[in-house]
Amino acid sequence: MNFSECMEYISSYDRKGRRISDLSRARALMDLVGNPQDSLKFIHIAGTNGKGSMAQMFSEILTAEGYKTGLFTSPFLIEYSDRIRINGENIPKDRLCETVEKLKPLLESCELRNDFSQFEITQAIAFSYFLHEKCDVVVLETGLGGLVDCTNVIKNPLVTVIGSVSYDHTAILGETLEEIATQKAGIIKKNCPCILSAGNDMRVVKTVREYAMAMESQLCIPNLSLLKVSQMGITGSVFSYKGVEYEISMQGLHQVSNAITVLDGIKFVSEKLPVSEASIKTGLKKAVLVGRVEVISKDPLVILDGGHNPDGMKALSEVLKNLPKPIVAVVGMHSDKNCEKSLENLIPYVSEFIAVDGFSEIDTKKSDLCEMVTRLGGRCEVGESVEKAVADAKSRCQNGTAVICGSLYLVSYVKTMYTA
Repeated sequence: MNFSECMEYISSYDRKGRRISDLSRARALMDLVGNPQDSLKFIHIAGTNGKGSMAQMFSEILTAEGYKTGLFTSPFLIEYSDRIRINGENIPKDRLCETVEKLKPLLESCELRNDFSQFEITQAIAFSYFLHEKCDVVVLETGLGGLVDCTNVIKNPLVTVIGSVSYDHTAILGETLEEIATQKAGIIKKNCPCILSAGNDMRVVKTVREYAMAMESQLCIPNLSLLKVSQMGITGSVFSYKGVEYEISMQGLHQVSNAITVLDGIKFVSEKLPVSEASIKTGLKKAVLVGRVEVISKDPLVILDGGHNPDGMKALSEVLKNLPKPIVAVVGMHSDKNCEKSLENLIPYVSEFIAVDGFSEIDTKKSDLCEMVTRLGGRCEVGESVEKAVADAKSRCQNGTAVICGSLYLVSYVKTMYTA
């Protein structure tokens, strides 16, 4: 099986798969491929925002300590294989093909074959690869929610981590914060410690705390009174937590919050996999995430950010406050997001928006985005194309900042433009 045949086979599975209400299908799939997850150690991460950043931080810390560290994330940004990594390296194409070729006859023999989603198949590939490569630990990011997310087939993670919880995917996860938090809290396992990021709405805290108590899980929430931020900028932040100074290379106060969540989480991991303070500091500083306030040009200053819901856009707006003005934003969003609320967070800091579409299958029409911005009091024009919009933003921002934002898929599209 060559690479094109491999990707064609993976693509033959529907993106969403048949609707589920429990983990029976995911468990059937894992049974089919030999339950590789039962022989692996995991750090399991859920949340509306921040889980990708925290996953990267955990991965870098454990890699710095010398552990063979698997990382499973979604969606991919540049290529399919960047969601399956070991020690920061994407799964090689030949290994991806070998794994798919091994699993294909098992999958084809299953009566549920047409029900599986691409995400479920990708997880089966990842777990099989991680086991074959004898990973010491796997950092596992949920796809959607947690309770019935297929990643939740794992049994005894070293620690579960829940980041910022807010409104997103409400049609699937629920209309209220309590309902959404219940889905996220579903990754908590009996007698397994859980870290919940600080700053969550009290409805989220109450829901997660009750779930943790029912599961006899020790719940830890970072103590913000023990946090002191001494430096913040486009190159990252310096802060102290519990009297120890750390440096991160990801921008924004929200990344400091993610970092202290990881710091509390790694203490539990260290009970099974010892980690030195030196590796923690090295890993935190090294961790960067494609498409999260990512600087792709300094002259002019051009930033990519994949925040795609109100909380994600609010976090971006906090960064924009301190960036050179004027700020020209190229914006594109998916139709299943709360576009107006998201855009509302950016309008005070953006001089001009250029609305785009055409970067994925479920874009909000650029004319509709433009109308929203105008209605909310901002300035906007419809972009001719993504490429033209980026070029225009760069030329118009003068000594200010060009920002490409609103969707991870748009960020992926533009990132590919710059790396092609």
